[in-house]
Amino acid sequence: MSRISNQQSEVNHNYEAFMKQLPELMPTHGGKFALMHDGKIVEFFDTARDAFVAGQALFKPDHCFSIQEVIQGPIDLGFYSHAML
Repeated sequence: MSRISNQQSEVNHNYEAFMKQLPELMPTHGGKFALMHDGKIVEFFDTARDAFVAGQALFKPDHCFSIQEVIQGPIDLGFYSHAML
């Protein structure tokens, strides 16, 4: 499998796991950014940038992780939703 396929698979797996947990996360982590890896939340951050920097440092060399904002409902980040692949 290619690197992009691996990353997309990781993102999809993380998103499914995140959506299952979202109702429980809203009261305590609403507005935060969840750094996710292998279907698990690693840590919460105040900004997407902080989560991205941590993900880059923690998950070398493949940088296979995703970031989800803890909000009710999906948002479309346009180009930026693909920039972290």
